[in-house]
Amino acid sequence: MLNTLIDQLNSMSIEFVRALPGIAIALIIIIATAIAAKFTVRIADGLIGKTDLRPSLRNLIETLVKLATWLLGIMIAAIVIFPDLTPSSLIAGFGIGAVAIGFAFQDIFENFLAGVLIMVREKMRIGDIIECEGITGKVEHITLRETHIRKLSGEVTVVPNSVLFKNPVEILTDKDQRRHDVVIGVSYDTDLDDAAEVIRKAVSAVEEVDTEKGVDVFAQEFNSSSVDFLVRWWSGSAPRAGWESKDKVVRAIKRSLDDAGIEIPFPYITHTFKERVPMGEAPGETV
Repeated sequence: MLNTLIDQLNSMSIEFVRALPGIAIALIIIIATAIAAKFTVRIADGLIGKTDLRPSLRNLIETLVKLATWLLGIMIAAIVIFPDLTPSSLIAGFGIGAVAIGFAFQDIFENFLAGVLIMVREKMRIGDIIECEGITGKVEHITLRETHIRKLSGEVTVVPNSVLFKNPVEILTDKDQRRHDVVIGVSYDTDLDDAAEVIRKAVSAVEEVDTEKGVDVFAQEFNSSSVDFLVRWWSGSAPRAGWESKDKVVRAIKRSLDDAGIEIPFPYITHTFKERVPMGEAPGETV
């Protein structure tokens, strides 16, 4: 039995020595592949740079070029080490392996496919401010597995691509402008036509408001202590631009209503006091 083991070790060592030239050549091929991958990415980047493709789509093309270069290099190295292998058998092996790996790493491949689809579609570009699943921020980077979103408070949130692909995403900066609104209440003794005109002029005078798209002033609701107007206008789409325009609009409306003598009422509370009468006595009866 010992002799058999020694014979097997000897045969394995002989086979290993015979395979050393092939292994060395395969290592050289792998090194050459790494160098070639850098060059192919540079060539692809140079060709893409002459077009107006989105940054996310450029990143996808560069990644696919690098991946294709590495797959080709690994296939050549494998054929050098194992001469009996053929390209067709390698492709079949890769297919079976991909299915097995796909079941084992389902979430990773789901995010990978979602990343490809996100990069290909036109919406949600790098630099957009989006809102999804309670996360609001600026898209800084899109990879094949995850997207980096810089929240408005400064933190970076790494979001799996499958979350952005399977859930509704609100793109706040899809256009340069979007509509903002605020509710303003006036007292019941106010002439609503006069109040609406004062509010409209006040909002139109704000520099950040796009008057070409119009300013809407709608009498909306009979509230407990006021008649409420819904005021709508168009301004910048970024959150900060919206906050700044709303700040100036509210200040302008308050100033104009004060100058016109129109009251913006606060809730009135009426307290009613009832005299408590002891049991068995009539109201007003003196004991």
